[in-house]
Amino acid sequence: MNRKKKINQTLQKHLKKKNAKLHGTNKPRYISKAERAKLEAEQTALETTTTDAEPQADNGLQQ
Repeated sequence: MNRKKKINQTLQKHLKKKNAKLHGTNKPRYISKAERAKLEAEQTALETTTTDAEPQADNGLQQ
């Protein structure tokens, strides 16, 4: 009885691990504080360059 139980437990464990790998997690990937700061700095740099470019284009149209 003990041997059968142990075999069943190992087989169930393998199935459980296999199913866990098939189903991905809904949890978003962790982004460190430094990485978030870097991304935010890049985003603000892009916003400032796009806002700087827009008035120059408007000035060119008015002349």
